[in-house]
Amino acid sequence: MRSGQDADTESLDRAYENAPHIPQSNTYPQRWLDRSADYRLRRSGRAKLGLRYGDLPRNAFDLFLPDDAPKGLMVFVHGGYWLAFGRESWSYLAEGANRLGWAVAIPSYTLAPEARISQMTKEIGRVIEAAQREVPGPVVVCGHSAGGQLSARMACEGFDLAADLRNVVPISPLADLAPIAGTTMNLRLCLDAAEVQAESPIRHRLKPGVGLHVWVGAQERAAFLWQARLLSEAWECPWTAEKGRHHFDVVDGLADPDSALLKTILGP
Repeated sequence: MRSGQDADTESLDRAYENAPHIPQSNTYPQRWLDRSADYRLRRSGRAKLGLRYGDLPRNAFDLFLPDDAPKGLMVFVHGGYWLAFGRESWSYLAEGANRLGWAVAIPSYTLAPEARISQMTKEIGRVIEAAQREVPGPVVVCGHSAGGQLSARMACEGFDLAADLRNVVPISPLADLAPIAGTTMNLRLCLDAAEVQAESPIRHRLKPGVGLHVWVGAQERAAFLWQARLLSEAWECPWTAEKGRHHFDVVDGLADPDSALLKTILGP
C-alpha cells in the first residue's frame, strides 16, 4: 500500500512531465541539435563560441553577432529541469534577434546534482555580465522552463546585476519551486525550504525599471499554465498563452524575426 507522500509525489511527477504528452517528443532533442549545428555553420564568421565566464567546466557561452553593430544584447537561458542540455542545442534560436540587429548570448551552466539552483542563479548573473562586456547597450533576458525560473531571478529585487537590464521574458517558467521540491527530481535538485523561498521568483518583488512579460504555450500542461499565471499575478505583469504551442516548440518564435514572442522580448 502506498503512503500519502508517495501518492503526492507520483501526482506531481505526472503534472510536470512533458514528453509523454507531446507527439514525437523523442525527436525534438536531435532536431534542436541539427538546427543549431546548421546555424553555427551559417554564422561561423559572426559567432564567438565557447567564451568563458567562470572556471567550472560548463561556464561558457556562445555569442552570435548580427551583421552590423549590435543594437543590444539578448541572453537566452535554456531549460531541462536544471538537469539537462547545454548551449549547443539552442544556437538556432539566435537567428530571429540576429536578423533584427541584436547580439545573442546562449550559455551553458552547471547542472544538478553538481550544483544547487542557487549556484545556477549566480552563474547566469555572471554570464550576463560577461556578455555585456562583449556587447554594450541594453540587455534583454529570456529563458525557457527551468531557464524561465533563472531568467526571472535576474529581475528580482535584491539580485545585483552589473548590466543594463531592460526587459525579461520568462517562457513557460517554473516560478514557484515548492511543487518541484515534491517531485522525484528533487533527489538530484536537493531543494529545501530555504532554497524554495530564495529561488522562487514569486517570493520576490520585481526589480524597479525592468519590464516583464510571461509567455507560455496554450497547449502546455496545466501545471505550466498555472505557473505562468502565478508569476504574472505576483508581479502584476502581462502574460501570453500562445495558441497552438506546447512545451517543446514554444521557444521556436525566437528564430523568427516576425514572431510576437521575439517582438515582446526585444521591445519596440
